[in-house]
Amino acid sequence: MLDNERPHHRVDVPAFWLDTVPVTNAAYQEFVAAGGYHDPRWWTPEGWRHIQETGIAAPLFWHREHGQWLRRRFGVTEEVPAREPVLHVCWYEADAYARWAGRRLPTEAEWEKAARHDPTTGRSRRYPWGDVEPGPQHANLGQRHLQLAPVGSYPAGAAPSGARQLIGDVWEWTSSDFDPYPGFTTFPYKEYSEVFFGPGYKVLRGGAFSVDPVAARGTFRNWDYPIRPPASPSSWRSRTDTRSAYRSRRSIAAP
Repeated sequence: MLDNERPHHRVDVPAFWLDTVPVTNAAYQEFVAAGGYHDPRWWTPEGWRHIQETGIAAPLFWHREHGQWLRRRFGVTEEVPAREPVLHVCWYEADAYARWAGRRLPTEAEWEKAARHDPTTGRSRRYPWGDVEPGPQHANLGQRHLQLAPVGSYPAGAAPSGARQLIGDVWEWTSSDFDPYPGFTTFPYKEYSEVFFGPGYKVLRGGAFSVDPVAARGTFRNWDYPIRPPASPSSWRSRTDTRSAYRSRRSIAAP
């Protein structure tokens, strides 16, 4: 366990609703088609300034041709797969989509509760499916396929809440800044985590299809700039408060 995952500490997380799958390309295309990149209502001031300065109007590698969205992947042009998780979006884009959809990004504490909480025992699991090391039936990891799996894949890797693909496929954006946990101490050296703490970086969770399973545990914290482009495949899932009148058809209640 790395220093930014330590020490163990208690966090009280109120009940919330979380999408059972990551946001899909098809869902994100609705945001684009609705003018999401041209409406400042959905963007933080910093995010709006970023897309205005860079001219971003779609996820990285996407382009529109003959009425359909295409992308470049490993040097090949192909249609954007509707059922795959959207990736290569910065934090500002993920946050804007969630606002447009009437939701918000989960905090990293909410993400970890969805991924690790066992409602039967009350304990925290190592992975959504339990404490068994990741296998090919659990998650898309370790460059086994060099591509994403459609959302809803890997039922054996689902959390007790029903959420799937919390581990593997894409790193998932959270709303949280990369801050130290209470009582943090440096290990093994200061420059690994400590110099990155603060609001300049946002936390990602879950690992990607390219990630070794050793870095895919439920406590592992990745971080990146909120601006485009991210260094790794990055995505997110949105959530809504149980107090909200809005409910997604794909949402589930976390205990």
